[in-house]
Amino acid sequence: MSERQWRGELLAPGGSVAMVEAAVANGADAIYVGPRGWSRRRDAYELGDEEIHQCLEVAHAGSARLRAAFNTHPQSSEVPALLRKVERLAGLGIDGLIMTDVGCIAEVSRRFPGIPIHASIGANILNNEDIRFYREIGVTQVVADTKLTLRELSSRKHDLEVGIEILVHANKCYTYLGKCWMSPYHRFERAVDEFGKDLFRGSPNRGGLDYRVCLEAWSLYSGETRWEEQVALKNDAFFLVDDIPKLLDLGVHCLKVQGREYPVELVGGMIRFYREMIDAYLTDRTTFSLPAWKARLAGLRVERDRERTQGTQALLDEARLPVLATPGGCSR
Repeated sequence: MSERQWRGELLAPGGSVAMVEAAVANGADAIYVGPRGWSRRRDAYELGDEEIHQCLEVAHAGSARLRAAFNTHPQSSEVPALLRKVERLAGLGIDGLIMTDVGCIAEVSRRFPGIPIHASIGANILNNEDIRFYREIGVTQVVADTKLTLRELSSRKHDLEVGIEILVHANKCYTYLGKCWMSPYHRFERAVDEFGKDLFRGSPNRGGLDYRVCLEAWSLYSGETRWEEQVALKNDAFFLVDDIPKLLDLGVHCLKVQGREYPVELVGGMIRFYREMIDAYLTDRTTFSLPAWKARLAGLRVERDRERTQGTQALLDEARLPVLATPGGCSR
């Protein structure tokens, strides 16, 4: 029994106060939440200031950190409101931010130099020059693209002074993960919440939900001629298991689990699985059995797939509903 060398963190989703409590109870080192109107999820999975305050108390009582995700692309008119929101969360004691928009990252870094900023997967950082640029504007950690190899990750760790974050539960995308432009073409609804914040339902890049329309039953036509009966646009959910020991040995700084939209019990189970797997490997590498952990994951995978299938179907059904024009807003 020996060597606990990894000093990184297991990052969990926080779609509600109850989910943050479950994540902390099951071993998360850090949790991310979405301030209402500013993150890439349905507003039901985002939190108001008072809820974020409660999450901070829960996280800090459990020696965990809490970050707020501002992973959207605001218009110029929205930037002052974003800065006011960051100022409020800084006053509450938020431990860091996860951001996507380059200009907003630079401005928040200038105004709030004490708050760590991590670049979201939506920043689509692909190469070392991208990382150097984000480092210069104040980013301390970046999410690695899901298509990168371990060799590329190793290169970055040795050559660049920046934290590396890996998605261990997420989904892949046929284009760029975290930057969907397809959803709002099918259904888009603009509304204003009780605080005056614009809500863009159907456009995740603007702070709304993603209808996952890439998972519709697509066919390929040329004029009236159907070339392909079925065309699958890649959007596979995955659990990363085989590479976990290598990532721990490599010293990546953060292993992230996505899933604010899943049931609290499922998220708690996913965090407990990764916590115990990480601890087992760090405690005794000689007796660590990867097949045993893959077998244990099977039950979680079935539950996750069932929830994702049901959730996707509900989103696709909603995407087909008409949207009525609203005063001061627009719809498609």
